[in-house]
Amino acid sequence: MTPLPCYFVWNPSMSPFSIFGFEVRYYSLCWIIGLMAGYFIMQHLYKRQKMNMELFEPLFIYCFLGILIGARMGHCIFYEPEYYFNHIAEMFLPMKETADGWKFIGYQGLASHGGTVGLFTALWLYTKRTKISFAWLLDNIAITTPIVAGMIRMGNFFNSEILGNVTEMPWGVIFAQVDEFPRHPAQLYEAIAYFVIFIGGVMLYKKYPAKVGTLFYFGYCLATIFTFRFFVEFLKEVQSEFEEGMTLDMGQWLSIPFMIIGVACMLYSAKKKK
Repeated sequence: MTPLPCYFVWNPSMSPFSIFGFEVRYYSLCWIIGLMAGYFIMQHLYKRQKMNMELFEPLFIYCFLGILIGARMGHCIFYEPEYYFNHIAEMFLPMKETADGWKFIGYQGLASHGGTVGLFTALWLYTKRTKISFAWLLDNIAITTPIVAGMIRMGNFFNSEILGNVTEMPWGVIFAQVDEFPRHPAQLYEAIAYFVIFIGGVMLYKKYPAKVGTLFYFGYCLATIFTFRFFVEFLKEVQSEFEEGMTLDMGQWLSIPFMIIGVACMLYSAKKKK
């Protein structure tokens, strides 16, 4: 297929600026923006629901570490186990061993499913320490999470990774750092969807604030995000060789349990209200 001039060519620099000689990459910047947005939204929810603000500050650290560790481990274990089980240090360090020695590359390879599990684990540990209701915390975190997920996908777009399939659609994007073919901008599809899910969650919260603590918002977040994730995978290139020929890829198989849990939580919420 020969690329047409009307397709959008995407060839950004990897770093918008540097600090003291250290390059700040767009991917890291998107992560920071997403986490800070989540921080301020969650802070607002704590204040609005008259929670003890002294318990809020540790939450950010728990969430950051839970998401980062879970997402990293998820990628290494689910998508490239053969490589990382032979390069254990690279699972934990933002570096890669090359012929010229160790090179700093950042954490390239983070899986959203692993990040979700890591976040659950961190929140559970946080509630054990603070004695806050786990269901209440999950619902509030769920209101915030989609905007963070959307910014992470924006980071993937800047990194020209998690590519879509080749397409003839006029909105196809040529990722010049990868090849010359127009592809579905699957990262943008997900980012836009997650931002819409975030707006939907906020609107529901304003209308039904009493549902916080019933697992309704937690269920809404899981059901919507992972249902969309399941279907958008059909428009993506496979991320690992072992996925070649599979009817459903790894991302889809991992999405199914979260979809089921999400729907179950929403049904539980309705039953609990009655």
